[in-house]
Amino acid sequence: MTIAVSQLTFKSEVLEASTPVLVNFWAPWCGLCHLTQPMMADLHSEWGDQVKLVKINADENLSLSSSYQIKTLPTIMLLERGKVLCRLEKFGRREDFSQAVNELQLALTQAMLACSCPA
Repeated sequence: MTIAVSQLTFKSEVLEASTPVLVNFWAPWCGLCHLTQPMMADLHSEWGDQVKLVKINADENLSLSSSYQIKTLPTIMLLERGKVLCRLEKFGRREDFSQAVNELQLALTQAMLACSCPA
């Protein structure tokens, strides 16, 4: 399940999360952003409660978008304890999503190993 996060809930939902957090910056008008949803759902089904999924409407949360220097949508980041472990952006082709899933899988595996989280 993906949680909608705003500037008000970002600290508690993302920065203070006890598990790695996959953050999806998106906007309703962004066609490519809608293509990331199945990718996020697949990752969640594979990783379950080991990773938290959140989405942030970049247009409604300009302060967060600015903080993380969001220049293209979608932008997907893996954060752990506030540190960006992986950042994916500039999707242009369907193949870019497959590559992104591979990069996220590797980053999640490394994050789990680093924090000694149960796999």
